[in-house]
Amino acid sequence: MRNVLPRACCVLLSAWFFGIHGWFQQNTVKHNAQPGAAGGPDQSCFCHLTGVLDDCFCDVESIDVFNNYKIYPRIKALSEKDYFRYYRVNLRRPCPFWPDDGHCAIKDCHVEPCLESEIPVGIKSGNYNKVRPRHAHYPQSLYSQAANTMSDMTACEQAEELGAINSTLSNQSKEAFADWARHDDAQDHFCELDDESSPDADYVDLLLNPERFTGFKGPSAWRVWNSIYEENCFKPRSVYRPLNPLVPSRGDDDGEGFYTWLEGLCLEKRVFYRLISGLHSSINIHLCAEYLLDEGWGRTVWGPNVQEFRWRFDTAETKGEGTRRLKNLYFLYLIELRALYKVAPYFERAFVHLYTGNSREDGDTKELLLQVFSEIRTFPMHFDERSMFAGHTMEAKTLKEEFRLHFKNISRIMDCVGCSKCRLWGKLQTQGLGTALKILFSEKEIQNLPEHTPSKGFQLTRQEIVALLNAFSRLSTSIHHLHSFRLLLKESR
Repeated sequence: MRNVLPRACCVLLSAWFFGIHGWFQQNTVKHNAQPGAAGGPDQSCFCHLTGVLDDCFCDVESIDVFNNYKIYPRIKALSEKDYFRYYRVNLRRPCPFWPDDGHCAIKDCHVEPCLESEIPVGIKSGNYNKVRPRHAHYPQSLYSQAANTMSDMTACEQAEELGAINSTLSNQSKEAFADWARHDDAQDHFCELDDESSPDADYVDLLLNPERFTGFKGPSAWRVWNSIYEENCFKPRSVYRPLNPLVPSRGDDDGEGFYTWLEGLCLEKRVFYRLISGLHSSINIHLCAEYLLDEGWGRTVWGPNVQEFRWRFDTAETKGEGTRRLKNLYFLYLIELRALYKVAPYFERAFVHLYTGNSREDGDTKELLLQVFSEIRTFPMHFDERSMFAGHTMEAKTLKEEFRLHFKNISRIMDCVGCSKCRLWGKLQTQGLGTALKILFSEKEIQNLPEHTPSKGFQLTRQEIVALLNAFSRLSTSIHHLHSFRLLLKESR
């Protein structure tokens, strides 16, 4: 069974999300002086995409300006760095819930794994897959020691060192392994993590396997999203209409009555639904922006498909739900932005290295990442996660655990996606969001990190780091694509 979790009573919350109104108002007037006035029916996707978001006081216009002019150029450049472009993933894990009967419609569903020779030497050496216990995390001291040692070795010495397997462990190392394993078991993991030491796990170059339309649709795709929405989004039994936005609504349903159930939920459950809806919206925007426009005579053309975008988000086509879907994307953006804000002190520690084996590249990558954190600190309307699971009551703890297990269940459903490329990006973005949630609820552990020595407390694996930054990059790209679709819709009038 995919959802056997007990239902918990919601905690009555006295605090709500906070924010500051009016930030960047002088910059946003020219972009959004009169919402909807720029385009009539052709701009109806954006007529109501304005103002304050639900469950927080940040507004859409401020996020647009902040993302498109400050964050997007930097996060795009960061995702192209070697440390972040290579992601280790197991795409062969069987679906735990039903037989995998999905088939790709076109050849572009295929994911091409990296050859051993293509993977940066530091990334290969930094995993320690040969000697570590399953699921154990390696402290950054070992990682930095490896970085310092490798930088002093010649190419031939590196090859010899990497080819040798040292299977001996000192008593001190064994004790450290036990500490890390115990800490790992106690962590608030929100995702079903791939075993990176599995022979079925491969390195994938994300730049050579971009997220785009693959033709994966039909019953197999619907079953994945239906399972996510219907069984894991806290749907009340009194709601009979499918939550999955891909399912057509009845002709007499204008969408307004449907959302009354959502407002009746407690804050945490509303947040959960909006996170999933925002992720779904972001993925759909990527597919619309990188759509297969032409395939013939030996050439393949990818580009924005305005009609597909209208079908998924236009007010008339979606009976008013398109704007809500887009607002949920902005809400998800704020969640992951807040996680990056919270985790910045971890990456600013001297012992945290983004190591690939190329010292100049690694220095540039770390500097660019710190620039991203510096920009994030200037944003004044951050999400306030302290309003969630407030207090130390049994209800709050039960609800938090239910929240965590629901999301972990969704990460397992990603192994049921039949299209390999869709599975790759689904797993990466789900793990990125799960890492963001782990960060948001690890505030004390992050605050207690030492300045110059590695900690036995809060840790992130390289897989989590790569997923976190790439997932946020996808959201940033989606919001940037929305600006492009605004222009295309205006031109198509």
